[in-house]
Amino acid sequence: MKHQNMLGEESIGKLLLKYSIPAIIGMMVNALYNIVDRMFIGRIPDVGSLALTGVGITMPIMSILLAFGMLIGIGSTANISLNLGRGKRDEAEKLIGSALSLSLIVGIAITIIGLLFLNPILNLFGASENTLFYAKQYITIILCGCTFNILSFALNSTVRADGNPKLASITMVIGCGTNIVLDYLFVFVLNMGIKGAAFATVISQVLTFFIILYYYTKGNSNLKLKFENMKLKKNLVMMTFAIGIAPFATQIANSLVQVVANNSLKAYGNDLSIGAMTIIGSINMVFMMPIFGINQGCQPIIGFNYGAKKYDRAKKTFAIATIAATVICTIGGILIQAFPKFAISLFNNDPELTAVAIKGVRMYLLMMPIVGINIVSTSYFQSIGKAKMSMFVSLLRQVILLIPFTLILPLFIGLDGVWAAGACADFLSVVITAVLIFKEFKSLNKLAIKENMEAPLDVVTN
Repeated sequence: MKHQNMLGEESIGKLLLKYSIPAIIGMMVNALYNIVDRMFIGRIPDVGSLALTGVGITMPIMSILLAFGMLIGIGSTANISLNLGRGKRDEAEKLIGSALSLSLIVGIAITIIGLLFLNPILNLFGASENTLFYAKQYITIILCGCTFNILSFALNSTVRADGNPKLASITMVIGCGTNIVLDYLFVFVLNMGIKGAAFATVISQVLTFFIILYYYTKGNSNLKLKFENMKLKKNLVMMTFAIGIAPFATQIANSLVQVVANNSLKAYGNDLSIGAMTIIGSINMVFMMPIFGINQGCQPIIGFNYGAKKYDRAKKTFAIATIAATVICTIGGILIQAFPKFAISLFNNDPELTAVAIKGVRMYLLMMPIVGINIVSTSYFQSIGKAKMSMFVSLLRQVILLIPFTLILPLFIGLDGVWAAGACADFLSVVITAVLIFKEFKSLNKLAIKENMEAPLDVVTN
């Protein structure tokens, strides 16, 4: 209970540091699962460029896995925080059990469907005769272990709402460290190639899951995972999905964007263009993951204080989180524009691939310095239970704007149109999001005034 009381009383700045820094580390570590894989794969002798492109073909599937992890994890986390803020501890514990059961069901279903329809899925996602082999080698293993992927992400997210962001970070660090060691061992020492990278990822996620499972069953957790709470209840599932649908939709949108982009790149460029986008996505991930970490760190703070009707604290949390996100994005944008070749060289040294990737990364991520407010706004709306608004803000950048730009601009300027689409979508989404958050805060101010006026009346009545 001490952890939860702190959310409503301690300095916002201190709380954000306490919750966001571990979350940032955790998200960076989570990103490294994929990034490290790509670094090792891109340097496999003789086939690195094509193997990296093969991994790029599988990115929509990886986004789908992350989507379900976010649907369950973020949806559960937000509801756990809201219920703790309202003093409903039993309901919060039921949500943890529900998260585990949902993750198991979804993970097994994805494995079965993915393996049954693997070839047509990969062809749809932009595979060619040259890259299909590498894509299948990698994603088959990932699909077999995807249940643990979803379990580890979903339950790790709830650990922050339980009041232990440090542990959430530590488990991710352990998992990532294991992944790096196994990547080197499997890919280069045992010469397992792209399969080795996939095995390393799955084993690491299995380890992460069991650490979290121990914490909730035998560890020093505030909330406990109980067998009786694993039985799915419709109201809990709907509560989870209602809030988790926004980040879920965002990631599904990412998957759709990746499919559209892969096919556009294939049509207006070549296999190396898809490999270049894989690298661009990895570089972008390095700077976006800290922002997502800030989101996860501020989510329980905003959710608790909004649930406790401490609206000024909720708004202040948003403001500080947005400033921090903007600083990170600005630094990232400057570094990308100044040193693109160095960033790309971490993944592959092929001269042709490097040339394509340098131009692509500079154009695609041109608007990175301003996107912080869009990402944090999505988390804010999630945290206060406004799932529809959160979904709209998420989809605005990833679907409503980006997909049309990706389809239309190449008709006029070819491959450059694919790269320019990202910057155009980012700019317009930020403008619209700023207007929406301004209107939200204006309404919240009116609500706070109304409740302050009614409070004395309640006292007299009582």
